Amino acid sequence: MSVDMVELSVTTPQPVKPAGIPQKNRVFLDFFWDLAKPDQEVRLKALENLIQYLKTNDQADELEYSLKRLVDGLAHTREAARPGFSLALGQVLGAFKQISLQSILNQIKQKHNLQTAKKKFLRNAAFGNLFGVLALHQSGRIAEEPQVVLGCVQLLQSLSQHRQHLKDLPTQTMTDILNEIPEEVFEEVLLSALQTDLASAFSTPEQLQLLLVALRRFPRTLKPKKLKKLLGFSTIINADNIPKLTEVLKMAAKSSKKECLLPPVVLDLLKLSLKEDSFQLFWNDAIVNGMLLKEPLGPTHYLCYRLLGSALPLLSEAQLKEVLSGEVMAYYAEHMASSQKISQKGSRFQLAPEMDAYVSAFLQSCQDADKQLTVMVAFSLLSTNGFLLMPPTWKVVQHLQPAALQQYVDWLKKMFLQPQLDKLLDLSARRHRDNEEQKENSIFSLRRWIVSRLCSIIDNNQVKKEEDLIMGVARFIFFHAFFDVKKGSRDIEETLGKLSIPLDDRIRGPLVSSFFGLLLSLHLMPLDQDPSDGAASYRRRVVGITADGTMWIYHMAQYAQLLLSQPKYAQCYNPFTPEQRQAWDGMLESVANLKKKEKKGPIPGSGAFQQLFLLVGFYLFKAPEELVDIMKDLQSCVDVALEKNAKKKKKKKKPGQEEEPEWVDVMVEILLSLLSQHSRHIRLVCKTVFSSICPDVTKTALTAILDVLDPEKDEEDGALVVTVDNKDKTKNPDEEDDDEMEGNKSDESDDDSDEAMEEDDDDDDEDDDDDEGDMAEGKVDQQFRMELMKVLHGQNALATAEGGSSDEEMDDDAMIALDKGLATLFSAHKKNAEAKKDEKTKIQKEKTLVRDFKIKVLDLVEVFVARQAGSPLVLCLLEPLLTIINRGMSSGSDQQEQDFLRRVADIFSASLYVVKVLRGAPPAEAKEEPTAGGAAAQDLSFMGNVDVDRVANVFKGALSNFMGKRKSPLSAQMFTDLFTRFPVLCVKLLDTIVQHITSGARVYQQGQACMLMLRAMQSREVQQLLSGAPWTELCATVSGQLAASLQQVGVTENKEVKEKVLKALELSQFLVRSVHRQKLSVDLQPLKEVLQSLTSNVAFKKTGKLEDTYWAVMKLLGVQKPKVEKTKPDKEPVVPQGPTKKEKGFLPETKKRKKRDNPILEPAAAAAAAEAGQATSSSRPAADKGQVKKKPKKTKQKRPADGAASQPNPAKKSKTTPSESKTAKKKKKPKQKKEGGGKM
Repeated sequence: MSVDMVELSVTTPQPVKPAGIPQKNRVFLDFFWDLAKPDQEVRLKALENLIQYLKTNDQADELEYSLKRLVDGLAHTREAARPGFSLALGQVLGAFKQISLQSILNQIKQKHNLQTAKKKFLRNAAFGNLFGVLALHQSGRIAEEPQVVLGCVQLLQSLSQHRQHLKDLPTQTMTDILNEIPEEVFEEVLLSALQTDLASAFSTPEQLQLLLVALRRFPRTLKPKKLKKLLGFSTIINADNIPKLTEVLKMAAKSSKKECLLPPVVLDLLKLSLKEDSFQLFWNDAIVNGMLLKEPLGPTHYLCYRLLGSALPLLSEAQLKEVLSGEVMAYYAEHMASSQKISQKGSRFQLAPEMDAYVSAFLQSCQDADKQLTVMVAFSLLSTNGFLLMPPTWKVVQHLQPAALQQYVDWLKKMFLQPQLDKLLDLSARRHRDNEEQKENSIFSLRRWIVSRLCSIIDNNQVKKEEDLIMGVARFIFFHAFFDVKKGSRDIEETLGKLSIPLDDRIRGPLVSSFFGLLLSLHLMPLDQDPSDGAASYRRRVVGITADGTMWIYHMAQYAQLLLSQPKYAQCYNPFTPEQRQAWDGMLESVANLKKKEKKGPIPGSGAFQQLFLLVGFYLFKAPEELVDIMKDLQSCVDVALEKNAKKKKKKKKPGQEEEPEWVDVMVEILLSLLSQHSRHIRLVCKTVFSSICPDVTKTALTAILDVLDPEKDEEDGALVVTVDNKDKTKNPDEEDDDEMEGNKSDESDDDSDEAMEEDDDDDDEDDDDDEGDMAEGKVDQQFRMELMKVLHGQNALATAEGGSSDEEMDDDAMIALDKGLATLFSAHKKNAEAKKDEKTKIQKEKTLVRDFKIKVLDLVEVFVARQAGSPLVLCLLEPLLTIINRGMSSGSDQQEQDFLRRVADIFSASLYVVKVLRGAPPAEAKEEPTAGGAAAQDLSFMGNVDVDRVANVFKGALSNFMGKRKSPLSAQMFTDLFTRFPVLCVKLLDTIVQHITSGARVYQQGQACMLMLRAMQSREVQQLLSGAPWTELCATVSGQLAASLQQVGVTENKEVKEKVLKALELSQFLVRSVHRQKLSVDLQPLKEVLQSLTSNVAFKKTGKLEDTYWAVMKLLGVQKPKVEKTKPDKEPVVPQGPTKKEKGFLPETKKRKKRDNPILEPAAAAAAAEAGQATSSSRPAADKGQVKKKPKKTKQKRPADGAASQPNPAKKSKTTPSESKTAKKKKKPKQKKEGGGKM
């Protein structure tokens, strides 16, 4: 062996490769393989490792080999590999300064010579040269060797001829080289070489880009005189060159269509126009007239819009005003309008996100407030047909400087008071200047948009704004929502602004809605803190107050009081009545009293009560008739709550005097009435108030809350709303009775549930309507048929139709009368149908409002369970909540109802905690006893003050609901949590679980019953509580139920049935193991018999959890899994194979000719017959083309060719034949078995 190795080492060296490298270091060679892989991360890692390896080893031959491999890889056939080798070569050249760049350039030219390359490798050679130049440029050393720079440029110029392969990459590479070299090298070496390229600057965008880079990088070399000598003109942008520049810009726009980017040459031209003081000429003649107005909508327009966005940081304030008020902005508005319309129907390219990015970048980088204001005002004026296009909520506002933001807000206010439609950037408005109706609609749209923009500025917490600005916006919106100016006053700033066009009634609604949305924003506005403050982390959570600690809403109340107290200057749009004014003054007095008492000491819930007072007070401006009585009751309740002292408690009730309700009961009633308002702000404040009064809530108050949620109470109060199913299909989300109350900050969770409910309604209502139509069809058709019969009998038309006599035809008068009667009948029928439809729509809306109200009331229940978890009153929630779940679950429940029931179920599950609280800690005596047996059982059975039977009945009802209903919001996890926390309650529920193993509503529930029983029986606490005879009895009962449940399983492939069987088998496994381990007297024979017959009904796979679990149970019962015997090897030798039998290609079995069985011959005769058959097959090669197995045939055809070998060896040939027929036998296995049986 050693001799062979020596010979091998002597004979295998290759003269082409460097000696020893491939044999010595395989890791080194793997670097080059990784450089060619498509994964960029792998390539970069290989590059890093290669340079580190070369630096560490410092071997000249390895470095030389690396350079050769990298140069070769520049023309790799795999496109992803070329950049990897180019980058690696550049990095190696940068790391090893001793390598001459000229030698590498010569090596690149020699290896990838375009003159000697074959035609099919010409493209790869061109890319090899290009990536070689890129590698030299990336080395960072190209400026050190001017001759290399010249050589690279000349090579790139020669590559420009192969534009079909490289496109404009050579010119772009020359541009990159110009950006790196110093001016001396350009003047001495490159200027003469690039004269042709610079002179043809207007031929392509890349050539022009090369000239612009040279002008920017080498201004001393390319002076105007030199430029005029070179090009014939001293400036690039002039009136003569505008047509040429326009054509180049069009070419650039079309070439960058797919990239959706602004070509660099366009921005460089803009910069050059600013430098040459020819911006106006370039913008008006080249961009507007040449690109925008003369070209259709497409890439040229998009280039103009992108240039506009990119030019914002480069222009002066005067230039910004000129550009942002010109044709480009007007056409951009048209683009926005058309893209918004079409995007609603289908996909279309929109430039708005790109423009937002341009504006955002400009505002972030610009510190000039005047420029920022100019840009914001210009984009705010974009409109079409008088409707503003920019969204009211624009995130770029957060980048405004405080001064610019204040000026912008002042501009918005001024535009609201004095709309100037002529300043809108709107091409369509020029065609509708004299349309009065269009003008009124435009003014309304403008004012509504301004109000929304002002509110969005306040609502955005990222915007840096002063408190004065916030208060100014809030006062402005409140004043114009509820007041009118009578006379100007310096004390009231809003009275100084005069309306050029009076406010119409349409704008009042959006103003009121925006104001209440603004109140919610102020309520949630965080307090800004100094980061250096030590308590800043805590104070950041404080919301709804100003820096001095006063609530925002209180500041607004003071402003409202100022307006009401000076009717000389401001008049309320809907003046208060004396009673309403008294309620307002009483509210302010109550708030003042609360503030005074707060100074003496902290009062729980004082801030919440103030919020509620002030919020209800502001709603007096919106709906005074509804809230006057609520305000009075609220004042009396708060007075009693704050004055509940010993004097009040000692007062005795006089004989015959009715007992007054508790103040907390009245407060809960007030909160429930306020929750009926469609306002998220009221909802949040009510939750806060209720949270503060939770310790004082009585059973009466809690019952009032539960009565609202009780479905039975709904039937008593309004049977129409509750009894009619929700089957309306025409719900319009905009048609809400109190939509204005919500404002801009509508309840997101409510809106989401409403939208989901509407979508599900649209899906479910079709089926429901069909069912309802089928049910009512008989009645409706019968009534309509009777009326129709009357009309026909009245005109004797029925007799004519039924008699069938063609002689007795109706005259014209009778036909006209019949037509009138039928028209009247069908018209009345149609009106009745529409009336029923409208009634159903009304009922649907009412039912939706009721559900929405119940969802809000659930907030109070959640707060009570969370804040008063240890209160015995929580137990009062279990039965009502379970009743709600039972009554609410139905097949017709929509998504909103399902969400409501899930929340109820979550509260029901959370109420489990109160059981633990009421149970308390076990007695100390039980803990101290050392005996573990009795003490442990006593500890587990301890439930303290809990009425175990009552609580168990509640959960038993919930469990029956879960097992007996097809749809239930409850889950098995809720009951497993209960079993873990309270084993005593688990024991009480075992009978119900065992029962539902066979009587569950569905197969799913039966499987869940098995799972719950398994979890219960696995609990050590449950085993201890049931130790002895109860445990044995439970095991026997479970065994019988499992046998009955598995016996119900028929022949099926249903997935749910298999899941149930799997859970039953898991329970059976634990049961059998427990019976055997504990030696319990439980008869398992019935279960064993059912399990043995189970395989005939349920198909088990060869492997899988179901089969494994089944045989694990059977093994415990003494039944072993049968071994599968492989019969195939045993039967194969039995089948005799005829030597001449061959496959018939792809013919079907029915078309194949069946040959008779050959007689069994002696070995010599068989060999002779085989030779004869092979000779016949070799003489007919065309007949074998259709056969599948080609290799065996070739072998059989070649063997007879050697006559010397075939004649004396017949036994060897017969030994080969069965192996060939064995392959054919595998293909037709069933048929061969049958034939074999026949032959035997």
